[in-house]
Amino acid sequence: MTGALLALAAALCYGVADVAGGLLSRRADFRTVAFLGQAGGLACAVAFSLFVPVREFAWPAVAWGAPSGIGTGIAMVFLYRGIGSGTMSVVVPVSAVGGVALPILVGVAFLGDRPSAMAWAGIAVVLPALWLVSRSRTDERDRVRSAVVNGLVASVGIGVQYLALAQAGGDAGLWPVAVGRVTALLTIAPMLVRPRAGESRAPLLPGARATAWAVATGTVAAAALAFYLLATGRQLVVIAVVLSSLYPVVPVLWGVTALRERLSGGQVAGLAAAGAAVLLLTLPPL
Repeated sequence: MTGALLALAAALCYGVADVAGGLLSRRADFRTVAFLGQAGGLACAVAFSLFVPVREFAWPAVAWGAPSGIGTGIAMVFLYRGIGSGTMSVVVPVSAVGGVALPILVGVAFLGDRPSAMAWAGIAVVLPALWLVSRSRTDERDRVRSAVVNGLVASVGIGVQYLALAQAGGDAGLWPVAVGRVTALLTIAPMLVRPRAGESRAPLLPGARATAWAVATGTVAAAALAFYLLATGRQLVVIAVVLSSLYPVVPVLWGVTALRERLSGGQVAGLAAAGAAVLLLTLPPL
């Protein structure tokens, strides 16, 4: 599988995990959903790691999984917090655009990534595409400020997750992903306290069915990180990040097919722009 296809597979898994985790966070405490998801992701990552060849088990490479996991923990908590409060249309674009902008800037400025002119065009198209595709018809302005804060914090976590995991490389197999799930759990664990006055009173301990779904969601998210890590070994980090960040398309398509939602004109334009960006980023340079 090529690097571009691996990155697109990561985007698909990210989108599925975000939709499932966000919906669960409307019935259970968002911190618990994030914690259970990372626990499931840890089991999945260890299982994956046993079957992926390790060319060189270098501890520095594996250690890059630790800061990546810290970023994941922060990102999941604040992303689920925002989506769980019913403001997906604001949280998703902010987290996606911020999460892709930081790795692009660092990749070009410090990591020596040099995308082709066609790839630069795709990068330029994907940022407004992410925003448009995640827009909805809601006019609930009272939640916008809180949603923007949640999205910005999540975007920083996503950016750190991408950058750190890309530095791990592919020689250590998927063990950096497993290490990241451990540090993600350690990052989220201190947040598992009773909510203060004015915060969500959703139960900290969900039922067995919700727990199982949260764990399953985490396994899908871990698969996304595995696909992304493999993609960075076959593709420029900048392009792998951009393609992996197309995950907001998934909630839109889910709403159209499963929830019978109607697309706005902006969302249609965003989907078309996202498709064009994929072509520009995956076609070989002229």
